[in-house]
Amino acid sequence: MRRAGLGEGAQTGNYVASGYSVYEEENEHLQEGLRAKVSALKHLSIDIGTEVKYQNKVLQDMDTDFESSGGLLGATMGRLKLLARGSQTRIFCYVFLFALFVFFVLYWVIKLR
Repeated sequence: MRRAGLGEGAQTGNYVASGYSVYEEENEHLQEGLRAKVSALKHLSIDIGTEVKYQNKVLQDMDTDFESSGGLLGATMGRLKLLARGSQTRIFCYVFLFALFVFFVLYWVIKLR
């Protein structure tokens, strides 16, 4: 005897009084478990997307900061190159005059004692 929905070779002893199969009940239980897992994966992927957006924003801010630091460093290096290209004799003269001034100040302080 064939019952509707069982297909070929299905056992007839697995039905309860209401006609609801044990397999269908197990299927329902597995479907609920699968729904819970899919929901958890959905929330996890949304959280990952949010974190990726936040990290991209942080990286863009860092890139902007590094670019401004690079500009400042480039300007400083340009000034150093100008200083290095300048007359070395002028710098030497300034250092010599400063040393001479310090020498006279020390001589004067020692003379007053």
